[in-house]
Amino acid sequence: ENAWTFWFDNPQGKSRAVAWGSTIHPIHTFSTVEDFWSLYNNIHHPSKLNVGADFHCFKDKIEPKWEDPICANGGKWSISCGKGKSDTFWLHTLLALIGEQFDFGDEICGAVVSVRKDKERVAIWTKNAANETAQISIGKQWKEFLDYKDSIGFVVHEDAKRSDKGAKNRYTV
Repeated sequence: ENAWTFWFDNPQGKSRAVAWGSTIHPIHTFSTVEDFWSLYNNIHHPSKLNVGADFHCFKDKIEPKWEDPICANGGKWSISCGKGKSDTFWLHTLLALIGEQFDFGDEICGAVVSVRKDKERVAIWTKNAANETAQISIGKQWKEFLDYKDSIGFVVHEDAKRSDKGAKNRYTV
């Protein structure tokens, strides 16, 4: 139903003097399963990325930035895992997104995998944080798709922007 764009945020391009978001670049837009696999099979998996790197897969025409008008009133569900453990979560998340498996898929903007020094994180970004029914459904379905047993939390983008100590979860499943 949707075209999707892969984006990459290069940690080598980052410096404190560079504005946030200026190092995020689109890689490829795809709209077929064949096109997805031809790209996915020829890029590094998250466990092979450098610390600080982020891969994004967002619906076409949505930038993976909180400031994007479509993302501005949304938030994100996140799962953290140990180093080298996000590959399966990332792939299964992508397949659920592009396969339109979510009941409230129209509420989803995209997904991000982030590689950090001590952990890796996969997140699903959504459009409307105030739509509790959609958010809870997305969180529960995502856990089912990943067979993830621990609880996960949903953080509103606006709350995260205002908080220098990390935003509190609005929803937890």
